[in-house]
Amino acid sequence: MDERPPWTPSLPPGRSIELAGRGRTFVRELGGPPGAPTVLLLHGWTASADLNWFRCYSSLGRDYRVLALDHRGHGRGIRSRRPFRLRDCADDAAALVDELGVGPVVAVGYSMGGPVASLLWRRHPEVVRGLVLCATARSFASRPQERVSFAALGGLALAARAVPDAMRRRLAQRFIGTRTDDQSIEGWVVDEMHRNDWKAVLEAGNALGRYDARGWIGEVDVPAAVVVTTRDGVVHPARQQALARGIPGASVFEVDGDHTVCVTNPGRFLPALHSALRAVTAGRRAPEGPRPAFV
Repeated sequence: MDERPPWTPSLPPGRSIELAGRGRTFVRELGGPPGAPTVLLLHGWTASADLNWFRCYSSLGRDYRVLALDHRGHGRGIRSRRPFRLRDCADDAAALVDELGVGPVVAVGYSMGGPVASLLWRRHPEVVRGLVLCATARSFASRPQERVSFAALGGLALAARAVPDAMRRRLAQRFIGTRTDDQSIEGWVVDEMHRNDWKAVLEAGNALGRYDARGWIGEVDVPAAVVVTTRDGVVHPARQQALARGIPGASVFEVDGDHTVCVTNPGRFLPALHSALRAVTAGRRAPEGPRPAFV
């Protein structure tokens, strides 16, 4: 009896690129219409570009030139002996933009990709024309219990150095989970997650716990939009709204969905993402005034 082939999504062309002095990463590319703005997609923690954005590629590619890279340690991203640092991911993204000669770009960051996008603007403002920050925050561990939980990931990363790779994967996946309830794609999701360097991924969780942009996010001087996932149980909507309030003139677009809505319900997520991109590429800024708060 023939077995059914494993399900895989339809993906745009991808290739490995050597970034001088940094390492080899992997990028997906869609050409978009002639003269279209370039959008750089920056994925979230434990994911890869494909896991985060595979349901969004074709829709975005109709209006924009699209690039999506794997962050270091994630998917087919750069492998390094150095501890994971968010600023290195931002520098990798800047090096990719320079290598391809496509700047300035609209940086679209989802979850952990939000800090990467924000740091890209802060460290390399010449390559960023706008920011779209989705399901993310200025800081992720403001409470003592949260700081302890994120710090524990650093300990797990140290422990991961001493065990075989397969055991690292089992340890990390048991701690983090695959973050999907869609059984039809589960096999592909697990295979994609097996591409990760789990030591680096755990270090990335620790880095997220130490990230705090509250002292400088108000300096953002490019058009910005925040896409708020209003039923998010990973990054609380109140934190997402606080990020929006902290960026001068940032537009807010709400999505009735949880942290995985970009995958589980793209029909809800994509209209908000497209609206955010139109606002940013048009250079629009939101008027000053009160914004909704979540309790």
